[in-house]
Amino acid sequence: MLKSLTKTLLGAALIGASLAPHAFAETTLNALFMAQAAYSEADVRAMTDAFAKANPDIKVNLEFVPYEGLHDKTVLAQGSGGGYDVVLFDVIWPAEYATNKVLVDVSSRITDEMKKGVLPGAWTTVQYDGKYYGMPWILDTKYLFYNKEILEKAGIKAPPKTWDELADQAKAIKDKGLLATPIAWSWSQAEAAVCDYTTLVSAYGGDFLKDGKPAFQTGGGLDALKYMVSSYSSGLTNPNSKEFLEEDVRKVFENGDAAFALNWTYMYNMANDPKDSKVAGKVGVVPAPGVAGKSQASAVNGSMGLGITSASQHPDEAWKYITFMTSQATQNAYAKLSLPIWASSYEDPGVTKGQEELISAAKVGLAAMYPRPTTPKYQELSTALQQAIQESLLGQSSPEDALKSAAENSGL
Repeated sequence: MLKSLTKTLLGAALIGASLAPHAFAETTLNALFMAQAAYSEADVRAMTDAFAKANPDIKVNLEFVPYEGLHDKTVLAQGSGGGYDVVLFDVIWPAEYATNKVLVDVSSRITDEMKKGVLPGAWTTVQYDGKYYGMPWILDTKYLFYNKEILEKAGIKAPPKTWDELADQAKAIKDKGLLATPIAWSWSQAEAAVCDYTTLVSAYGGDFLKDGKPAFQTGGGLDALKYMVSSYSSGLTNPNSKEFLEEDVRKVFENGDAAFALNWTYMYNMANDPKDSKVAGKVGVVPAPGVAGKSQASAVNGSMGLGITSASQHPDEAWKYITFMTSQATQNAYAKLSLPIWASSYEDPGVTKGQEELISAAKVGLAAMYPRPTTPKYQELSTALQQAIQESLLGQSSPEDALKSAAENSGL
């Protein structure tokens, strides 16, 4: 009797389970994003809500960290055996992530349609050794932003085309008493400073590595750091630049306290928003300048991708989420903070309207994007360069000595 009652109860439980709402089959993904630059946290949440509506059987838990914590958070989560299904990663990390099996090779998931539709340069964000480790998502470089009103008051007819011209124009603005320190950079001892340095290395025609060995301590790499030190010591650069990250630069520029600022795409529409910015309607943007006889423009590849971690138990659902987030429809809808990876988006008036000046700069800047070194030891190299830049700015070491030391401590 007891046995048959148990069987009946068990049978009823099984039938109940099979009739239960679909919620029991829900897959939960954990995704890691950054809380600065490019898409805002609110935008990422809105995109994810749209994905959840279209895919009610997949739930996505979002976590946001500052860019500076993104790499370590990703790597440490892998080691703990849990962690994330989807992670945002910088263009500088695929070599390390592929070598250490942090990300899954998704080459077989990339369709011909994706390959044809996405701008060729964007694919370099997610590739290493001929394989794909995700989808490009944030297509970005640093541009030179300028305050049109201040330039006009100084009698400057056009923004600078070379870095020397930038220094000359900043001096004219300073001499006229319009601003004490006309230029703002993000030179904190962080990756931000390496991005600004890379922009200048590209302008001066320098190399980071030659035959796998450091080469930044000579030629264009040395010229780039000398320019930074000269701009800083001349008083043309805001002295707080040595502690600034990109968001600090944006706030200084939006407050009207900088005539020139190097920053990512997202600053254009934010600085033109009268709700938060005192300089709305006065924001100019051009590609970062070049160096006479060496380059017409300069740019750093600051793009980022979305990938599936090797620890993920739900790679198919993770890929579904990634393809939604990187789709042309999603990117076009949020094109005011990050320009789309899709080539045909630039013919869409919904994308270009109101940011024609930015897109004009992007056509030059994105084509000139210069990579930071592709090496599994990038983190060591970057840390050594950050220290060299900081020591040089503070006058603790000459650019020559600082870069020589960085080369020795780069791990290469």
